[in-house]
Amino acid sequence: MMTKTQENQVTDYLIFQQLPLDILVEVKDHMISQIADIQLRKNLNFEDAFLSVKKSWDGEFKMVSYFLFSPVEIPLIVKKIVKEKFNILLKKSLIIGLVFFGINLLLIYFSKNQEEYTIFFRLLNGLFLLMIGLVWLLNIKIWKYMRTDFKYKGKCFYTSYQQNTGLMVICTISMLQIVGKTGHYAYQFFRTQNTSEIAGTLITQLVPFVLQTFVIFTLFNFFEHKKTLKRMQNFLQPADN
Repeated sequence: MMTKTQENQVTDYLIFQQLPLDILVEVKDHMISQIADIQLRKNLNFEDAFLSVKKSWDGEFKMVSYFLFSPVEIPLIVKKIVKEKFNILLKKSLIIGLVFFGINLLLIYFSKNQEEYTIFFRLLNGLFLLMIGLVWLLNIKIWKYMRTDFKYKGKCFYTSYQQNTGLMVICTISMLQIVGKTGHYAYQFFRTQNTSEIAGTLITQLVPFVLQTFVIFTLFNFFEHKKTLKRMQNFLQPADN
């Protein structure tokens, strides 16, 4: 049976590897299980079994670059996990973003004039700002878990999803600028067949679509972060005391 001190050694080792806490907890469970198995099969003490397990994990903790997730190098195992998670969330976000792109096109044709479309354009994009605001206001209790660390002095994030909080801030600022626009290039192109401003039309259609997609992506990340925190309460509770 592993003692609390020995378990803390495993935890400290994984913190040193700069793993987000959600991945840390998962890897820790695997390592503890492996250590216990080696001790039983090879009749080794904790130190020797732990050393053997660390050697088997060495390749997974090699630092690699993944600029889409972090400006600094991250452990290989983190890259593998977040790449798989984020690909799923991006696909979902893209599908929902395309739905709103279609809604925007419908609003162009349903609007009686440019002024009416401007109202719809601003309301549609303002909806995303409202969603971001509500998500933050309704989740005040987890604000303390949105900073980089708690007792680990900046060495790790709470979850791998937390990294995208900065992206949410960038999207919010960008959406504030979009809400101030009128969308007239797109309206002129589709309703009056004015093709003299193709570049403006593309920007008017594509920039909101990209921003909306990334807002949805960051919201998915926020809720996954929240859900993961709930699963880690037993691990986090002692740190809050």
